[in-house]
Amino acid sequence: MEYTVQKLGKLAGISTRTLRFYDEVGILKPARMNSSGYRIYGQAEVDRLQQILFYRELGVSLDRIKELLTDPSFNGTAALVQHREQLLDRRRQLDALIANVDQTIAAAEGRITMSDKQKFEGFKQRLIDENEQKYGKEVREKYGDDVVNKSNAKVKGMSQEDHERVTRLAEEIKESLAEAFKLGDPAGELAQKTADLHRQWLSFYWPQYSKEAHANLSQMYVDDERFKAYYDVDQPGSAEFLRDAIHIYTGVS
Repeated sequence: MEYTVQKLGKLAGISTRTLRFYDEVGILKPARMNSSGYRIYGQAEVDRLQQILFYRELGVSLDRIKELLTDPSFNGTAALVQHREQLLDRRRQLDALIANVDQTIAAAEGRITMSDKQKFEGFKQRLIDENEQKYGKEVREKYGDDVVNKSNAKVKGMSQEDHERVTRLAEEIKESLAEAFKLGDPAGELAQKTADLHRQWLSFYWPQYSKEAHANLSQMYVDDERFKAYYDVDQPGSAEFLRDAIHIYTGVS
């Protein structure tokens, strides 16, 4: 089967404008141009578009999708298996939230009594699942299953106050890091305050704190592109700055 832009767009449920944009940025080129100058797509392009839409549904950026699909080692079948696992993770997260909503409705109707802790179980489970999906493999390889499992158990045991505090700490770290980065001194007072805020934030997740593990984690922020992108999103170089500040704070080089 071959498809024009209009037919492929209708088949996939996306606009022709999107398909033309994918062509312009080099993520999905047509198989050929016909004598009238129209883009023509074949089976290979249909399969590639399916992969693109899977990745987009999972929140992957177009730049990253392009890197993945143009990698010589890219394996379409293996990618589909990974997509399936990620979708199953998402379903588990939604199931947990739905169960939480059902309990809340039942409590509102007087059919059950729901503790404050139960009210936040779904949200905490989603946080655990998302972290496992994004970083689980690397973190487990680095720190071991026992440490990660204990960390997940600690998250599940968070009170409402703990959850609110750790959320505020994450925002404080972001704001403090941005200001400290402008000053440019990782040993400065504000940078060291940021490192201490980061230690406090970690204490809500780690079963126990160690300076060595803190320093190692900050290096992972630089080495792993996903962590690096999180910290560098507004100010490139922030991940390295935070690492340097934490190394000074912990005294671990």
